[in-house]
Amino acid sequence: MNDMSSTASPAASRQRDIIDLGAAPARPIAPETPADGEGAIPAEEIARITDDVVAALKQVHDPEIPVDIYELGLIYKVDLEDDRTLKVEMTLTAPGCPVAGEMPGWVQDACNTVDGVERTEVSLTFDPPWTPDRMTDEARLQLNML
Repeated sequence: MNDMSSTASPAASRQRDIIDLGAAPARPIAPETPADGEGAIPAEEIARITDDVVAALKQVHDPEIPVDIYELGLIYKVDLEDDRTLKVEMTLTAPGCPVAGEMPGWVQDACNTVDGVERTEVSLTFDPPWTPDRMTDEARLQLNML
């Protein structure tokens, strides 16, 4: 979360329902990992799931570009929660992409095939906007851009 307290305008400081992120929590916050340092999912399994998710994402292609969405740089963030929910933040090459309504479902379906993932939530963002700079060298090579 951004702390906007130093940049807020006087009008913004009079808004209702502002949460003071600098205030002490009302109750202690439980640690995200147990005291022994191990998370709910063993590190070896996280490594395997990571490799499998990348492989699954590489099976999803933008129909207008002959390169998978992972190599294109359309995947911004992937998080595996302790309850095995996989959260994927992605973008498209352009907001007007003809498959904008379908591609998040393709990503969800692909990730749901990974053993160890209970469910997948895909969110679409255009901030920051995608640019060709996000492509891997492999994608550039496939598109004759090297």
